[in-house]
Amino acid sequence: MTLLVHTFVRGRSGRPHLLDDPPDGSVMAGFESCRTDLWGSERVRALGARFLPELASCDLYVEPEDIEEFLDECALLRRYAAALDAHCGYREGYVAERLANITAAARRAQDVGGGVLVW
Repeated sequence: MTLLVHTFVRGRSGRPHLLDDPPDGSVMAGFESCRTDLWGSERVRALGARFLPELASCDLYVEPEDIEEFLDECALLRRYAAALDAHCGYREGYVAERLANITAAARRAQDVGGGVLVW
């Protein structure tokens, strides 16, 4: 299984509606094991992340009002991407690539007043 990242907007009913995926197909947020091995790891939590660690126990919905803070978290983790690759046993560049996809979804959400779903 694979973790995916999508941009969503909420309809009148409050239910999220996923927007079309980007044409380059950059929707991967990691392996399913990344929920605990990476995003929910103590290492990521110790860096100060609060959104992505939620993936250890459930899917992550980042609401529109939290997008700026979420982008800050992604930027923080990007600074430590190489160390996270090594710590988690991923190939060089793996974490940075996943964060690029997640950040791109958050920027799309910012443009449309939407949110981000990682599941």
